[in-house]
Amino acid sequence: MFKGSMVAIATPMQEDGSVDFQSLDKLVDFHLDNETDVIIPAGTTGESATLDHDEHCAVIKRVVDRVKGRVPVIGGTGANSTWEAISLTRCAAEAGVDACLLVTPYYNKPTQEGLYQHYKKVAEDVDIPQILYNVPGRTACDMLPETVARLANIKNIIGIKEASGELDRGIKIRELCGPDFMIVSGEDCQAMESILAGGQGVISVTANVAPRLMHEMCQAALAGDREKAQELNAKIEGLHRDLFIESNPIPTKWSLHEMGLIPSGLRLPLTPLDKQYHDVMRSALEKAGCL
Repeated sequence: MFKGSMVAIATPMQEDGSVDFQSLDKLVDFHLDNETDVIIPAGTTGESATLDHDEHCAVIKRVVDRVKGRVPVIGGTGANSTWEAISLTRCAAEAGVDACLLVTPYYNKPTQEGLYQHYKKVAEDVDIPQILYNVPGRTACDMLPETVARLANIKNIIGIKEASGELDRGIKIRELCGPDFMIVSGEDCQAMESILAGGQGVISVTANVAPRLMHEMCQAALAGDREKAQELNAKIEGLHRDLFIESNPIPTKWSLHEMGLIPSGLRLPLTPLDKQYHDVMRSALEKAGCL
């Protein structure tokens, strides 16, 4: 089972929007050096929505090849087309990922039965561990705990990234799915409490810029040490908040560029961080020891 600080890694890009694979290597090394527990390429923070199919697969393969088995890699392979999700999941499996993370189909607004059939089809077609991802604030689609429980009966659906913003969702899912089903937070600001309540970790945006602190906080929470976890979390709670001061990953990529780790590029329709927020982000980065 995957545990701890799992970074939803940004995809470095040049100013023209082209993927910068050398900087991606550098970013992977940064996480390996700072004890990130799991690396997740081609997720929301990785701008998966604007990567074409070939780029998506290439980014995942590049991360797998750079990691070389030192930590688990989970490929982001969700899509609002079931057939595209199958294709991306198959591609990630062939690249050698340890599991795949699949966001609920966005824009389509499927029913709960549609969600069940979507995930069931992907799981049946690609024999690799798969993690559900519920983030209704981005997808306009909320996968209810009862649907998660149905899907938990499928052997290679092993867990969920829960980012509804409702902390008690994890508790309800645990009641319905049992102790072996993995529950990870998708909300950095709730990660500590989620882990202390029995979750396995967090798929994190904050870990992009403060990987060691995020790792240490998660480990303390996993050990049940609330006092230490709170002490560590206090250093990065400003990042939990301010990395969402504009749409993710705009502040994250600005911060990584400020730290000298990646070029400044991102893809339209995302635009550079508004100058009014630069000092706010610098302050949060400095408090966490990132600058």
